Amino acid sequence: MATNMRGLTQFIADIRGARVRELEEKRINKEMANIRKRFKDGNLDGYQKKKYVAKVVFTYILGYKVDVGHMEAVNLISSSKYSEKQIGYLAVTLLMHEDSDFLRLVVNSIRKDLNDNNEISNCLALHAIANVGGTEMAEALAEDVHRLLISPTSQTFVRKKAALTLLRLYRKHPDVIPAAEWALRIVAIMDDLDLGVVICVTSLILAMAQDHLDAYAVCYQKAVDRLRRLVIEHEYSAEYAYYKVPSPWLQVKLLNLLQFYPPTEDPALRTVILEVLQTIMNNCAEPSRNVQQNNAQHAVLFEAINLAIHLDTNSPLVNTAAVLLARFISSKETNVRYLGLDTMAHLAARADNLRAIKKHQGTIILSLRDKDISVRRRALDLLYSMCDTDNSELIVGELLRYLKVADYGLREEMVLKIAILTERYANTYKWYVDTILELLSAAGDHVGEEVWYRVVQIVTNTEDLQAYAAKVVFEYLKSPSSHESLVKVGGYILGEYGHLIANDPGYSPLEQFQVLHAKSQFCVAPTRALLLSTYIKWVNVFPEIKPQLLNVFERYRHVLDVDLQQRACEYYALASRSDDDELLQNICEEIPPFPARESALLGRINRKESTLDRAMSKKLTRPQTLIEVNGNGAASGDATQDVTNSLIGLDLTSSPTSMQPTSSLFDLATQSSSALAEKGIPRLTAGPNVDRWFDKLLYTSEGVLYEDVQIQIGVKSRYHGHLGQLAIYIGNKMSAPLTSFTTTIHAEEPDALSATFEKIAPSMIAPRTQTQQLLQIECKKPFKKPPVLVVSFLAGAHQTLALRLPIVITKFIEHVKLGQADFFERWRLIGGPPREAQSVFPIELDAAGHIDLGRQRQVVSGFSLNVLDGIDPNPSNIVAAGILHMSTDGKVGCLLRLEPNREVKRCRITVRSTSEDVAAETQKLIQKPLSANS
Repeated sequence: MATNMRGLTQFIADIRGARVRELEEKRINKEMANIRKRFKDGNLDGYQKKKYVAKVVFTYILGYKVDVGHMEAVNLISSSKYSEKQIGYLAVTLLMHEDSDFLRLVVNSIRKDLNDNNEISNCLALHAIANVGGTEMAEALAEDVHRLLISPTSQTFVRKKAALTLLRLYRKHPDVIPAAEWALRIVAIMDDLDLGVVICVTSLILAMAQDHLDAYAVCYQKAVDRLRRLVIEHEYSAEYAYYKVPSPWLQVKLLNLLQFYPPTEDPALRTVILEVLQTIMNNCAEPSRNVQQNNAQHAVLFEAINLAIHLDTNSPLVNTAAVLLARFISSKETNVRYLGLDTMAHLAARADNLRAIKKHQGTIILSLRDKDISVRRRALDLLYSMCDTDNSELIVGELLRYLKVADYGLREEMVLKIAILTERYANTYKWYVDTILELLSAAGDHVGEEVWYRVVQIVTNTEDLQAYAAKVVFEYLKSPSSHESLVKVGGYILGEYGHLIANDPGYSPLEQFQVLHAKSQFCVAPTRALLLSTYIKWVNVFPEIKPQLLNVFERYRHVLDVDLQQRACEYYALASRSDDDELLQNICEEIPPFPARESALLGRINRKESTLDRAMSKKLTRPQTLIEVNGNGAASGDATQDVTNSLIGLDLTSSPTSMQPTSSLFDLATQSSSALAEKGIPRLTAGPNVDRWFDKLLYTSEGVLYEDVQIQIGVKSRYHGHLGQLAIYIGNKMSAPLTSFTTTIHAEEPDALSATFEKIAPSMIAPRTQTQQLLQIECKKPFKKPPVLVVSFLAGAHQTLALRLPIVITKFIEHVKLGQADFFERWRLIGGPPREAQSVFPIELDAAGHIDLGRQRQVVSGFSLNVLDGIDPNPSNIVAAGILHMSTDGKVGCLLRLEPNREVKRCRITVRSTSEDVAAETQKLIQKPLSANS
């Protein structure tokens, strides 16, 4: 560019030729004055504007402040010539900050370039937005950037830049970007044929999914499918193989993305994930001679191990990972050793069983003496995480030995962790006291206040420990040099419990006083104040050394420190009173036990360390066992009157309340849309045919679930006991393929109903072809809401269908044969409400004015109930029975009576079951297709 502008070339040469800064500044000031004059005069063509703005930009890059050229740069952006537009955008991005008033003048020009069919203009505009990225620019142009990203006509490199620009805007102004609304369309791009686009979009999803987990939940399936295609099927172009490793950057991002979500319960997805992880680990079993290839493989491997730990710490994969990590912590490469120790620490913090890690305990301990401090720090973290009752003495002993030669930057953290491990895994009081006092003696200035506070709490609250602690601390104080923390602990413990050892040889009151007081001259004022409190305690329990103690109080009455002076005066006055020993005894009572509280050591280390993994807990409840249909067990409630007698005088003239519509699963489309949206499920697809197809499939085993000009979805089902299988047939009716195809299942009652696909759906359906998805179903206990099938695909635009699947409670009912006596006996045993659900609804008559009994029998039988003939005295009535099978709640009986009345065109349906939920739901389901209002 400079070769085309001789003036700019000469200006740059003059600047480079300046021998001193004064000459450089003189040349720049002269040029800036000339530029101001030329801009003020006007009448400049595009070339001249470009040249002068380029000089301004070069001056700015050199570090000089410039106050000219902003408006001309804005004008250059609107130029139709690439070279002028490029200089204009360069000047805008360098000279203007995100709050600059000039930016408002360029928004329309940038939007015009975003909407231009020229991809070069698109890219220049995207660069400017990403580099400046102000709030106003994000609000005004985010929609246009998103449109470029999702447009099928955008070039590959434009889509990559659009994704990264959107990522930049989202990181700076997340509230401006409607990330949740764009979720499905953005996630669909993960199926793009170009891996470069997929990498950029995955980076964008990584940022957005952290804040909108439910909205981006479908990315889980996309990530698993893409990993399968990369790692197992090797579906990638050669340009994205980095030293024979398929796109390691994308693999790492996808493995990281999967860790945002709890481990999947979908067996198909879980199988694919485990296969991918196993393949990754197998690929790294033998190291390569190529360093770059090893680096790429290790990057993927460590993220794969983190995912394996996230999924299940007890899986065979984690054991394989532990073997690989053991090899890495012995590597010659510092980075590999660091990553191996870091990942192994992650595993130790999450695993229930540490056997695989303990095998390499010696190597980990040796890592404490690694030449790199980062490796030493990770080894410390790992030893802390892997410590338990079995190896605590060994690990704590090693840490104490290493503490004496450890880096000063590590010592404070080491002291904290040694103190916590000693307290947590102490088998005996003796070991605890010996270790803690050795820690206080060795650590010196690196012992925080929390450490000796905690020692005091434990000794005070443990009566069996007090005498032994007093002896040991006395021995440590006899050493020539004792750190002040040890003096504090000694002052407290000897003051409170020194009398427990005073009668033992070598621990007399005078010897305790002499040893402790000899240390006071090297202590700061707060520590000496604590020792004065120790002395007043001794005045009460050791009257034989009272003169020496009074002498100390007397000398401290004249020190300059106000606190020490006041304490000494008060203690001297208190100790000098010979007429009131009771007052002294009351004041010098032993400190009572401390109330139970969380260790301050744990609180501090929790603040120091960032918590990356949080345990997820889920509370499951089990309802009471329900009575089975065979009548074993007593049913509560009054027995109903005889069935035959109940038919006499039957009045089917309905009251206003009896004709009110009942709430059922059919209201799902209108009642639950907002609730579904909150869970990341799209709004249910509406339409009269959709409801009609669904209603028919409730009592038939196969048929059409949805159909339009693009796609047809049909289902075919079979059930046995509490298990079922639903085959979903999806056909592409168009002459173009359906791309980014995804199917997901959303069950609103997962504790009651399990529905999972056998395998992941193909990402594309070819023109005029059909694919099949098998859904495995398990009924655990009564449920009311059918699962929702979400189908999304690209066909010109992104489309999403959310359809209720015809999986209802009656599908798990099986026929049962009952005679008249058995039926009536169970009918009476079950009793009335709440185990009875009853309603009256209108029915239609045929042309001859008769009730279509054949269709009523067909519907009842379609709901899996066995129609029993010859049971009811009235031949128009329909009686049926069945058994509902559930894996958790066992079996539940269900009895039905349908009583039509031709004169009033109404019908009464009564369902009785030992489960009131089953009775109510069965009654609602069967009434719907029989009602004239349906």
